[in-house]
Amino acid sequence: TTTTTTTTSRRHQSVQLSMARMRRNNNNRRSGPRVEEKPMMNEQITAPELRVMAASAGGGKDEPLGILSRAEALQKAQELGGLDLIMINNNSDPPVCKIVDYSKFRYMKEKKAKEQKKNSKATEVKEVKMSYKIDVHDYDVRKKNASKFLKQGNRVKCTVMFRGREVQHDKLGFELLDKLAEDLGDLCVSEGRAKREGRNLARILSPRAEVLKAINESKRAEEKAKKKRKEAAFREKEKQDREKAGLELEKEQAVEDDDDDNDNNNDNCGRFSR
Repeated sequence: TTTTTTTTSRRHQSVQLSMARMRRNNNNRRSGPRVEEKPMMNEQITAPELRVMAASAGGGKDEPLGILSRAEALQKAQELGGLDLIMINNNSDPPVCKIVDYSKFRYMKEKKAKEQKKNSKATEVKEVKMSYKIDVHDYDVRKKNASKFLKQGNRVKCTVMFRGREVQHDKLGFELLDKLAEDLGDLCVSEGRAKREGRNLARILSPRAEVLKAINESKRAEEKAKKKRKEAAFREKEKQDREKAGLELEKEQAVEDDDDDNDNNNDNCGRFSR
């Protein structure tokens, strides 16, 4: 009987696994390959007048070309090297278009999206827990941790925990959370008053705008310094490569000079022997 039950259980598990695989394959087939959403461009644009700008060759600010007719804009795109006329904003009056190579336009758009995704990392919510009977030293430790989290740009959930009948002293918990918010007032703003969560009290503190601004400026300065270090390393490598190429060229020239000297000596020896 035990053997029969085990066999039945295994068969049931196998059937469940097979059904899960089938559902997963069906979902993959339904979703299909991702289709790229392309903007309107070139002949697809039908507006009679367009506000046109052209991408600068050096990657700087776009050059405004003014308001052109559709035919003039298409002709201008061809004159600038067979580029594409791409719709940027169809809702403005007149619609805004840009003359640029589409592959470059797509690359820059994807690069910008990646940078935004990297810089818009979701803010974490850190938590600091304490009792309403917390002593001065432990309170300073919690305050220091909360300050560290806020300076990192994170929101902080401050929780006061109660056990059993301690919940009747919730007034002390409210006062403790008010005190912590006041002590950290130069770094944070409170998202409303403390709220009950079962037996506990909780309050959310968010970093001030100037704190977030300082964090972003620090990140930009760090990225800028990193970029400069990479450029300096690249220039140094180029310099070393040039010096190495110069030394190899000097060696080759020296070898050629030695060969010429040997040939001249051989010619002179031949004349003397004659």
